[in-house]
Amino acid sequence: MNATMTYADAFHQTFAHESDFLNFLKDIQSRSHWDRHPAHDLEIIALDEGDPLTQALHRQYEHLGTEGILDDTMEHTRLLLKAQDELTPVRSCAIKTILDRARISGSALSQLSKPHLAEVLNRCLNIARGNALLWYSDGKISAVHGGDANDYAVLEIPELFQHAVQYLSDHFPGYTFAGGSFDHSMVTAIWELTDQDDLIETYRTALTRHGLLDDETSIRPAVRLSTSNTGISGANLYPMLLEGAGSKIVPLGSPIRENHKNGADLTQFDENLVKLFAQYQSNLDTLTELLDIELAYPANVMQAVLKELGVGKRLAMEVVEQYRAQTGDEPDTAHGVYQAMTEVLFLLQRDGATGTKIAAMEEILARALKMRWTAYDLPGELKW
Repeated sequence: MNATMTYADAFHQTFAHESDFLNFLKDIQSRSHWDRHPAHDLEIIALDEGDPLTQALHRQYEHLGTEGILDDTMEHTRLLLKAQDELTPVRSCAIKTILDRARISGSALSQLSKPHLAEVLNRCLNIARGNALLWYSDGKISAVHGGDANDYAVLEIPELFQHAVQYLSDHFPGYTFAGGSFDHSMVTAIWELTDQDDLIETYRTALTRHGLLDDETSIRPAVRLSTSNTGISGANLYPMLLEGAGSKIVPLGSPIRENHKNGADLTQFDENLVKLFAQYQSNLDTLTELLDIELAYPANVMQAVLKELGVGKRLAMEVVEQYRAQTGDEPDTAHGVYQAMTEVLFLLQRDGATGTKIAAMEEILARALKMRWTAYDLPGELKW
C-alpha cells in the first residue's frame, strides 16, 4: 500500500532500520490524540453513498484535500462516530472496542446492515455509564475504550519503543534491529541480542550433547516488543531465538506482559525490561527439557498439537506434510517437533502476513512448550 496512505484501514508498513521505525512512530503520534467523552453522549451514524450527509461530507473532505479518508471509510466500516457535534470516520480496528464499550457481542452483529448496527450500538451506548476514551489517529477513530480511572491506561507507543531501545543500548551493547512492523491494530519490532552467548550457553550445551549442534550453527537470543492502542495487546516483551542465516524464529514461551489496566505506566514497563534475562533462563530451561521427551508418532503429535492450539488447518497440514516428507515415520523428540512447528511462521511470511499476524502466531506456538506432548503420542490416522 502507498506509504502516504497511512489513514487507510488496511495500511501496514515494515521497517529495516531502527531510526526509520522510531521516526515513523513519532510522525503517527503527531497526528493522533486521546480524548474523553461521556459514553452515553456518543452516537454512531451509518453512511450511505446516496444520502445527503455522505454527499456533504464528500464535498467537505474534497475541499480539505482529504477525500481519501472518507473514501476508505466507505470501503470499510461506513460508520461515523459523533462526539460533541464532531463527526469522525470509524476505522475497522475500532469496531471491537466500540462493541466492548457498548457491552454487546455476538457473531450476528457482523451480519447486520450498517443502519441496523448503528441503531443497536446507539441503544446500548445510550444506557452506558461512565466515560469513553477515544483514540483519534490519522483522521479516524481507531479505538473507543473505557475512560474512567480504573479502565484503559494509555502507554504511548513511541515512548515504549524508545525505552526499549535505551535499555537494550545500556544492557545489551551491540544489539541489532532485526525489523519492525506497523499497522493500525498493532506495532511490533524485533532486536537481536548480538554477542550474548551467556544467555544461551546451557541450551547450546544440551543441543551438543544430543548431537544437534555444530560450531557453525548460529543461534542468537532476540526479543520482540509488541503493543497496541486498540486493546489487542499490552506492552508485551517476547524472548525468542533466531536460528541460522535466515533468522528462523523460535518462540520462547509466554511474554512478559504489561496490560493497559490498573494505572499501567512506563515505570512498570522499565521493570519488565529488567526481567528479560531471568525470562530467557526460565524459558530456555523449558525448551531444553523437550530434548528428553521421546515421541513414537511425532507427526501425529504435531498435527494434534497444532489443532489444539487453534492453528488453521491449511497451514497446519502443510507443516505436518512437510515434516513427514523430511522425517518419514521415525521417532523424534518433542524438541524436534516444536522446531518443525515453527515453520508455520515462515509460511505466514511467505503468504505476505502482516507483522501483527506473525507476532500473534508466535504467541500461539509458544504455548506448546508447556503442553503434555506424550498425551498426543498416539498411532493411527488422525482426523482434523
